[in-house]
Amino acid sequence: MSSIPDAMTAATTGFALGLGLILAIGAQNAFVLRQGLRREHVLAVVMTCAVSDAVLIATGVAGFGWLATEVPWLRPVMTWGGAAFLVVYGALSFRAALMPGALRAAGEGGGTLRGAVLTCLALTWLNPHVYLDTVVLLGSVSAQYRGQGLAFGGGAVTASFVFFFSLGYGARLLAPVFARPMAWRVLDVGVGVVMWAIAAKLLLG
Repeated sequence: MSSIPDAMTAATTGFALGLGLILAIGAQNAFVLRQGLRREHVLAVVMTCAVSDAVLIATGVAGFGWLATEVPWLRPVMTWGGAAFLVVYGALSFRAALMPGALRAAGEGGGTLRGAVLTCLALTWLNPHVYLDTVVLLGSVSAQYRGQGLAFGGGAVTASFVFFFSLGYGARLLAPVFARPMAWRVLDVGVGVVMWAIAAKLLLG
């Protein structure tokens, strides 16, 4: 009976952490938003981003789940390391809220379907931060949920699909909102709160 609420908790945490990590607007998200605003190859772009994230998340969850079992001391190291990263990540988000900037220009090359997909793949797989966020961080946090790694990973993958589809297809609705600096402040503060809340949850067990 207790496995169902445990799985729900793991999935919810995975969703929240996954969403918090990809909310910060970077080159990849800026490109998705740009394609959405121009209504160019939106489905191909959002699917490329979401499926890439799913592969990276699965790699992290599966790898760290196995390592945590084989190397007992890895779990506490990853707990403290993951919490430290979340605290720093949250602090940077709060700092960004004090200095909101305009949306950074995304890379060119999205005119054709091939160009859009290749640009999206490059922005995803050539970004070193994506490995830290999805493989290392999500993998280490998933190790805290013994027997519920699949639920945690499923929550994170769901967050990725929800975010990219919402960003790509809701871009025209978001553009007027993010023309105002206050919207960026609210976004950054929200990311910071999510990061610190999950860090506290990790440290408090």
